[in-house]
Amino acid sequence: MKADPRVAVSHSEPPPVRAVAPPAVLRWIGLGWTDLRRAGWPSLLHGLLVTVASLVIVEIALLFWPLLPGAVSGFLVVGPMLATGLYALSRRLEQGQRPRLRDALDAWRQGSCCLFRFGLLLVLTATLWVAISVLLFHFFVDADIERPRDFLRYVVTQGDDTFLEWTVLAGLVAGLVFALTVVSVPLLVDRDVRTNLALATSLRAVGENPGTMLWWALFLLVATGLSIATLMLGFLVLYPLMGHASWHAYRDLVDVSELPPRSFSK
Repeated sequence: MKADPRVAVSHSEPPPVRAVAPPAVLRWIGLGWTDLRRAGWPSLLHGLLVTVASLVIVEIALLFWPLLPGAVSGFLVVGPMLATGLYALSRRLEQGQRPRLRDALDAWRQGSCCLFRFGLLLVLTATLWVAISVLLFHFFVDADIERPRDFLRYVVTQGDDTFLEWTVLAGLVAGLVFALTVVSVPLLVDRDVRTNLALATSLRAVGENPGTMLWWALFLLVATGLSIATLMLGFLVLYPLMGHASWHAYRDLVDVSELPPRSFSK
């Protein structure tokens, strides 16, 4: 009995990556909004959970202010993984079926092996970044900072090379994580592939569409910034919007026709 050739491809060669023009970003956002409205409460539940989690993280960080910069930027690291259920809902809609909360739960359960390893890597990265941020500000910031208000005053009026270096480093970390996750996480939800292949595909998608992916990253950054500026309440709608739109970005960027689909419960 011959092996399915698609399986062999899925484990050895990354799928083709398409060239997509920057205007596609607006279409992804529009399609994401449509999916959000059609998915209804299972989609909004993701936004609620992220909003509550964000408020808890900030509340904890406010008790020890040096955690705050790392905690906020660390969210950008693990954010793509938290949207796993949203990708499953958009996948269900794309197949012409009614999305259910069960689909989101099945995406976590049936992709648990790859998603767990990948998620653990992202959590460790975020934790390491928080620790680096705390140490950097503790040992190299020459200012009397006891409250978040003092920190903001320092940034606005006395920001020095330390803060600039932290900002640059944060941008590099966020950029690398973006390149590794923008396609890989929805690909792992959608297709039965290994983590290393998904990561390689994501890097190629960004490398072959630098302009488009820059605009996409800016949208994600602005949406996250607006959510934070509204005391995390913006995540109620903007987080599921980002998740659903990310699904359509993945579908536009990657040709997965030769890869075996990941099966979910009927």
